[in-house]
Order: sequence, then structure tokens, then C-alpha cells
Amino acid sequence: QVRLEESGGGLVQPGGSLRLSCVASGSIFSPNVMGWYRQAPGKERELVASITTGSFIQYADFVKGRFIISKDNAKNTMYLQMNSLKPEDTAVYYCKIEYYSPIRNYWGQGTQVTVSS
Repeated sequence: QVRLEESGGGLVQPGGSLRLSCVASGSIFSPNVMGWYRQAPGKERELVASITTGSFIQYADFVKGRFIISKDNAKNTMYLQMNSLKPEDTAVYYCKIEYYSPIRNYWGQGTQVTVSS
């Protein structure tokens, strides 16, 4: 069983920063991809950033230059450093890990990020 737990969300003013963490526990062995997603009220869940086993990184266009994804394999933890936050970044942020063979996806329960003055 795999468990993912996000933390680090909260209320921040526009232009501020937050650092999200996602700790993985259980039967984990080199996920193929780890990623951060977000879902705003009334909108579909969307990819924010992802990082592969080989540390290939992708960002959604709307966070490029502002967010940084990273991971610490020794701690089974993934991070999302969010800078220059905007009100439109307000959403529940989820972490996800993916395995390709066999295909398995695991999600965390999410952490709320609210950007407001």
C-alpha cells in the first residue's frame, strides 16, 4: 500500500511564497514519475509540474519561472517551491506518483493553497 501526504499549504498574499511537501510511505520503489497537480473550484484537475526517475522535469506554462519541483529520494519526499504567487494559483494541490509496469497511480489527499490579500 502506498500513502502520500501533502503539507505546506495555507493562505499567502499575492507575490508571496509557499513550499509544499509530499511524503511517500509504504511499498514505494522508484516511481516512474512524481508530479504536482492542482484543482481550483469548478475546474478540472491540471498538471503543475512533474519529475521523472531520471530527474527530467516538466512545468505547466502557467508556472514556468515561478515554481520549482524537486525531490529527495532518501526521504521519499517531493517538493514544490512556489514563488510569485498569484490569486489564480488558488487551488487544492495534490501530489501523484505513477508506475508504468504495471500501470499504477497514487494520489495524496491534497493541501489547500489560497492566494489572497
